[in-house]
Amino acid sequence: MIPTLAQVCTLNAPFELDVEEYAAGQCRSIEIWLGKLETYLQSHSVDDVRNLLAQHSVQAPVASFQGGLLDSQGEARRVSWEHFEKRLALLQQLNIQTLVVAGDISTASTQQDLDRIQMSLRQAAEAAERHGVRIALEFQSSARIPNNLQTAASMVADVGHPALGLCFDLYHFYIGPSKLEDLGYLSAENLFHVQLCDLAGVPRELATDGDRVLPGDGDFLIEPIVKHLQEIKYAGPVSIELMNPQIWQVSPRSFGEIAMTALRKVLGQASME
Repeated sequence: MIPTLAQVCTLNAPFELDVEEYAAGQCRSIEIWLGKLETYLQSHSVDDVRNLLAQHSVQAPVASFQGGLLDSQGEARRVSWEHFEKRLALLQQLNIQTLVVAGDISTASTQQDLDRIQMSLRQAAEAAERHGVRIALEFQSSARIPNNLQTAASMVADVGHPALGLCFDLYHFYIGPSKLEDLGYLSAENLFHVQLCDLAGVPRELATDGDRVLPGDGDFLIEPIVKHLQEIKYAGPVSIELMNPQIWQVSPRSFGEIAMTALRKVLGQASME
């Protein structure tokens, strides 16, 4: 497994500072936040991004996130898909292998809706494959569908495209209706990305993304998750992903050092350089 930090954890910091200071904290793999990258590219080139990552010996295996693809219609769909295609081209240029796609579906209620969503998933996977990119579908606990691991895995299996897999977000796993036995739906073949966090002292019914804390600092049972990842021989990135406004006030350097220590601890890799 590849210990990784998501740039959204230090949302207030600029793209280049994240790279520099995460690296100073011994982070060698980052989950790109696309909004930050696109802002950076307003005044820099793709070559500047490549050089920045190379200078600090940082890899960028995954980017987050793309929304609005699966159940949008009409003009909203056209805009979302045009943006998606541009992002795929950018990821291809930067050799970022995986794009997280949000299962942000709020209105589906019929089989016809589900069929349309499945077709969108296939189209997204086909578009990604043309650019040498993979799509990691993230189930979301607040979505109409998929709001749990079992359904997300079933949707991915039904599409059956090699460029389509799963993003496993621990927050949505525990906050939503997923169960520990659903981990059996994960395999080395369908799991493209993992995002970890924790939750402390907040009822799940009241929890929001802003309540996320570092893994190991809260109440989630993380050990069974890591054990299953080891059992299926998952070798991809495992990122810390937090959207906590209090943590956004911390410098990327301080956050990177603390977060990498926490991540190595929960992954059982405290001795990793």
